[in-house]
This record gives sequence, structure tokens and C-alpha cells, in this order.
Amino acid sequence: MDHWIEEFRETIDQASDRLGLLSEEQSSVPREPGKWSPKEIIGHLIDSATNNHQRFVRAQFTDDLVFPGYEQVEWVSVQRYRDRPWSDLVSLWRQYNLHLVHVMSSVPMEVREKQRTRHNLHQLAWKAVPESEPVTLEYFMRDYVGHLRNHLDQILK
Repeated sequence: MDHWIEEFRETIDQASDRLGLLSEEQSSVPREPGKWSPKEIIGHLIDSATNNHQRFVRAQFTDDLVFPGYEQVEWVSVQRYRDRPWSDLVSLWRQYNLHLVHVMSSVPMEVREKQRTRHNLHQLAWKAVPESEPVTLEYFMRDYVGHLRNHLDQILK
């Protein structure tokens, strides 16, 4: 398994331990007015996992990295993550991302490193790539991990 994928697994394990230390009350309070609570951030990360899961799978049998987006704020709102038990959200987040570790590690290197000239990562990626620059599936996977870590830092710092 690639080093960065193993580090992703370690991030999941360490973060789930630390997230488990938050109380139900702590997980329900936004860090700042108008911002998401930890529950809503983890809900957003669950949504990100579900959307990117299908993207990572589809990318293995297509020549491009063009995928539909999703309305992140609306997804969090309509699923009412704030009403779910914190431990359930952390468990779902952990298990889904461990599955993504498996998916990522199962992608053949030649597929992960294949340059894709057609993509919409200028719209979808956390760290956007200009539409005119080729990109790889591995870049998109690593970008997913970076996005996840960024949001974990918002909760755990």
C-alpha cells in the first residue's frame, strides 16, 4: 500500500479516537455563529465520502475525470445531521473512509497515474486544477484526503 494511503488510514484511526472524546453537547455547537457544528462537518465529510466513492470507482473505467457536483450546504441541511447521535455519525464516517482506503489501495497504479486531459476538477477539487491542465486520479484522491484533514482540523483544534 502506498505511504500516503497508509497515512490516510492512520488519520482515520487517530481522528475517530479523538472525535469520540467529544460529548453530544460539544458536537452540537457550531465553533462560530453561522458555521457548521462538528456534527454537520462530519455529515459533510460523509457526503463527500459518498460522492467521491462513486467518482473513484467510475474513474477506473472512463478516460476522463468529469463528474457531477452536489449542493453541499443543502445536503447537510436536508439530512439533518445535527439531529443524529454523535457516536453514530463518527462510526459511519470512520467505516466509510476505511472503505475508501480499500478502494484507493485497490486502484492499479497505471490507472491512478494516468493523465486525464478532460476533467472538471477546476469545479470539484478542494485544491482546484485549471481545466487546461491534465490531472490524475491519484491527484483527486489525495485532494480528497487533504479536504478531509482540513475539516478534521476545524473540529479538533
